[in-house]
Amino acid sequence: QVQLVESGGGLVQSGGSLRLSCAASGIIFSNYPMAWYRQAPGKQRELVAHVAIGGSPNYADSAKGRFAISRDDAKNTVYLQMNSLKPEDTAVYYCRAGWDAFNYWGQGTQVTVSS
Repeated sequence: QVQLVESGGGLVQSGGSLRLSCAASGIIFSNYPMAWYRQAPGKQRELVAHVAIGGSPNYADSAKGRFAISRDDAKNTVYLQMNSLKPEDTAVYYCRAGWDAFNYWGQGTQVTVSS
């Protein structure tokens, strides 16, 4: 049974930082690209950051320079360090393992940034 469990969300003031974690089980983690998505109320789910097998990261324009994705294959965990948070970063953040055609999702963790 595959499980992706996100943690680390919460309420933070504008300009603050949070570190999200996503722990995976039931998959050979090192064989999967990993990504963080987010969905704000009334909006479509959007890609925030992606880390390939082997570790090459890519970011949405909104995340560049503020967020950092990393993976620890020994711990089956992917992280999202979020700095300089803005109210528009408020959303439910989801991690995904896999590709567009084949993937697994976590249940999400709420991030709320107050102004």
